[in-house]
Amino acid sequence: MTKDIRRGIFIFLVLTAAAAPFFARSQDRPRPEPKIIRLDAGGQGYLRVLGGPPETSSMRSGLVVLAPGKSVGRHNTDQFEELIVVFEGRAEIRVTGRPVMAIAGGSAAYCPPHTEHDVFNVGTTPLRYLYVVAEEKKP
Repeated sequence: MTKDIRRGIFIFLVLTAAAAPFFARSQDRPRPEPKIIRLDAGGQGYLRVLGGPPETSSMRSGLVVLAPGKSVGRHNTDQFEELIVVFEGRAEIRVTGRPVMAIAGGSAAYCPPHTEHDVFNVGTTPLRYLYVVAEEKKP
């Protein structure tokens, strides 16, 4: 065997050994199953819709019902991006360092990863919205 072939085999073995734990973890995880979720909070202010792994690959979501004048509280998306889908009511999405975004039923708002924000009900009726967060994909 030539020196180049031995070096190539060595590099292949090292890369294979380094990648093995990654492939083992991905195969050990159960695959998420399709499902239908009823969006009825039953008079509560919050309903968990999707809870993340193993129920999903990385996605989490919930149904939020806010009374007029209330907010969910300032929070940071950290490594997650967030989609807010408003079904009923009027809201303001207040993102730190950005202009206020007004949103109403039938609209959606997007907050990128590492974004501090709050959702305020600025209407006179309950605000009903679904949030969906998914982990930021690393390059």
